[in-house]
Amino acid sequence: MLSGEYEHTLDEKNRLTLPARFRPRFAEGLVLTRGMDSCLSIYTKEEFSRSIEARLAELDPLSRESRLMHRFYFSGTVEAIPDRQGRVMVPQALIQSAGFSREVMVVGVLDHLEIWDRAAWRDYMKQVEENVEDAAERLAAQRD
Repeated sequence: MLSGEYEHTLDEKNRLTLPARFRPRFAEGLVLTRGMDSCLSIYTKEEFSRSIEARLAELDPLSRESRLMHRFYFSGTVEAIPDRQGRVMVPQALIQSAGFSREVMVVGVLDHLEIWDRAAWRDYMKQVEENVEDAAERLAAQRD
Protein backbone atom coordinates (compact mmCIF):
# COMPACT_ATOMS: atom_id res chain seq x y z
CA MET A 1 0.00 0.00 0.00
CA LEU A 2 1.25 3.47 -0.90
CA SER A 3 0.42 6.12 1.69
CA GLY A 4 1.67 9.36 3.21
CA GLU A 5 2.49 12.81 1.89
CA TYR A 6 5.97 14.15 1.24
CA GLU A 7 7.19 17.63 0.34
CA HIS A 8 9.61 17.64 -2.59
CA THR A 9 11.02 20.07 -5.12
CA LEU A 10 11.50 19.59 -8.85
CA ASP A 11 15.13 20.33 -9.69
CA GLU A 12 16.29 22.62 -12.51
CA LYS A 13 16.09 19.71 -14.97
CA ASN A 14 12.47 18.94 -13.98
CA ARG A 15 13.48 15.80 -12.12
CA LEU A 16 11.46 14.56 -9.18
CA THR A 17 13.18 12.53 -6.49
CA LEU A 18 10.85 9.80 -5.30
CA PRO A 19 10.56 9.45 -1.53
CA ALA A 20 13.03 6.79 -0.34
CA ARG A 21 10.31 4.47 0.98
CA PHE A 22 8.71 4.22 -2.49
CA ARG A 23 11.87 3.70 -4.56
CA PRO A 24 11.99 -0.12 -4.31
CA ARG A 25 8.42 -0.37 -5.63
CA PHE A 26 9.29 1.66 -8.75
CA ALA A 27 12.90 0.52 -9.26
CA GLU A 28 12.00 -1.61 -12.29
CA GLY A 29 10.12 1.23 -13.95
CA LEU A 30 7.07 3.39 -13.69
CA VAL A 31 4.35 5.02 -15.71
CA LEU A 32 3.81 8.75 -15.25
CA THR A 33 0.55 10.19 -16.56
CA ARG A 34 -2.03 12.89 -16.04
CA GLY A 35 -4.27 12.34 -13.06
CA MET A 36 -7.63 13.68 -12.05
CA ASP A 37 -7.99 16.90 -10.05
CA SER A 38 -4.96 18.69 -11.60
CA CYS A 39 -2.29 16.27 -10.43
CA LEU A 40 -0.02 13.70 -12.05
CA SER A 41 -0.11 9.98 -11.25
CA ILE A 42 2.70 7.45 -10.99
CA TYR A 43 1.97 3.73 -11.32
CA THR A 44 4.07 0.62 -11.62
CA LYS A 45 3.73 -0.74 -15.16
CA GLU A 46 1.64 -3.65 -13.88
CA GLU A 47 -0.69 -1.43 -11.87
CA PHE A 48 -1.14 0.99 -14.78
CA SER A 49 -2.03 -1.91 -17.04
CA ARG A 50 -4.55 -3.25 -14.53
CA SER A 51 -6.04 0.03 -13.29
CA ILE A 52 -6.04 2.29 -16.33
CA GLU A 53 -5.35 0.39 -19.56
CA ALA A 54 -7.75 -2.45 -18.79
CA ARG A 55 -10.59 -0.15 -17.79
CA LEU A 56 -10.15 2.19 -20.75
CA ALA A 57 -9.87 -0.74 -23.17
CA GLU A 58 -13.45 -1.68 -22.28
CA LEU A 59 -14.78 1.70 -23.46
CA ASP A 60 -16.46 2.03 -26.85
CA PRO A 61 -14.06 3.85 -29.22
CA LEU A 62 -17.05 5.29 -31.09
CA SER A 63 -18.09 7.20 -27.99
CA ARG A 64 -16.87 10.81 -27.77
CA GLU A 65 -16.34 10.48 -24.00
CA SER A 66 -14.33 7.29 -24.48
CA ARG A 67 -12.04 9.01 -26.96
CA LEU A 68 -11.69 11.94 -24.56
CA MET A 69 -10.55 9.60 -21.76
CA HIS A 70 -8.14 7.72 -24.05
CA ARG A 71 -6.56 10.96 -25.18
CA PHE A 72 -6.42 12.41 -21.68
CA TYR A 73 -4.48 9.47 -20.30
CA PHE A 74 -2.45 8.08 -23.16
CA SER A 75 -1.27 11.27 -24.88
CA GLY A 76 0.66 12.29 -21.77
CA THR A 77 1.80 8.89 -20.55
CA VAL A 78 5.54 8.41 -20.13
CA GLU A 79 7.38 5.26 -19.07
CA ALA A 80 10.60 5.78 -17.12
CA ILE A 81 13.11 4.08 -14.88
CA PRO A 82 14.29 6.12 -11.89
CA ASP A 83 18.03 6.81 -11.78
CA ARG A 84 20.29 5.67 -8.91
CA GLN A 85 19.15 8.60 -6.76
CA GLY A 86 15.48 7.74 -7.35
CA ARG A 87 14.94 10.67 -9.71
CA VAL A 88 12.58 10.67 -12.64
CA MET A 89 12.21 13.32 -15.34
CA VAL A 90 8.82 15.02 -15.47
CA PRO A 91 8.13 16.30 -19.01
CA GLN A 92 7.39 20.01 -19.30
CA ALA A 93 4.04 19.29 -20.96
CA LEU A 94 2.89 17.34 -17.88
CA ILE A 95 4.18 20.04 -15.53
CA GLN A 96 2.14 22.61 -17.43
CA SER A 97 -0.91 20.34 -17.58
CA ALA A 98 -0.90 19.99 -13.78
CA GLY A 99 0.01 23.64 -13.18
CA PHE A 100 3.08 22.88 -11.08
CA SER A 101 5.54 25.22 -9.52
CA ARG A 102 8.85 23.74 -8.38
CA GLU A 103 7.42 22.90 -4.95
CA VAL A 104 5.36 19.71 -5.06
CA MET A 105 3.79 17.10 -2.83
CA VAL A 106 4.18 13.39 -3.48
CA VAL A 107 1.14 11.62 -2.06
CA GLY A 108 0.61 7.88 -1.67
CA VAL A 109 -2.91 6.86 -2.72
CA LEU A 110 -3.24 3.10 -2.16
CA ASP A 111 -2.03 1.73 -5.52
CA HIS A 112 -0.32 4.79 -7.02
CA LEU A 113 1.41 8.05 -6.22
CA GLU A 114 0.06 11.49 -7.03
CA ILE A 115 2.18 14.57 -7.60
CA TRP A 116 0.53 17.86 -6.73
CA ASP A 117 1.60 21.45 -6.76
CA ARG A 118 2.24 22.04 -3.05
CA ALA A 119 -0.06 25.08 -2.70
CA ALA A 120 -2.81 23.35 -4.70
CA TRP A 121 -2.53 20.27 -2.45
CA ARG A 122 -2.97 22.35 0.68
CA ASP A 123 -6.02 24.09 -0.76
CA TYR A 124 -7.48 20.78 -1.88
CA MET A 125 -6.98 19.19 1.54
CA LYS A 126 -8.83 22.08 3.19
CA GLN A 127 -11.82 21.28 0.95
CA VAL A 128 -11.50 17.57 1.68
CA GLU A 129 -11.44 18.13 5.41
CA GLU A 130 -14.59 20.26 5.17
CA ASN A 131 -16.48 17.62 3.19
CA VAL A 132 -15.11 14.22 4.21
CA GLU A 133 -17.81 13.44 6.78
CA ASP A 134 -20.61 14.07 4.28
CA ALA A 135 -18.84 11.94 1.68
CA ALA A 136 -18.36 9.13 4.20
CA GLU A 137 -22.06 9.16 5.07
CA ARG A 138 -23.12 9.06 1.40
CA LEU A 139 -20.76 6.17 0.68
CA ALA A 140 -21.95 4.29 3.77
CA ALA A 141 -25.56 4.76 2.64
CA GLN A 142 -24.71 3.15 -0.73
CA ARG A 143 -23.64 -0.04 1.06
CA ASP A 144 -26.99 -0.42 2.81
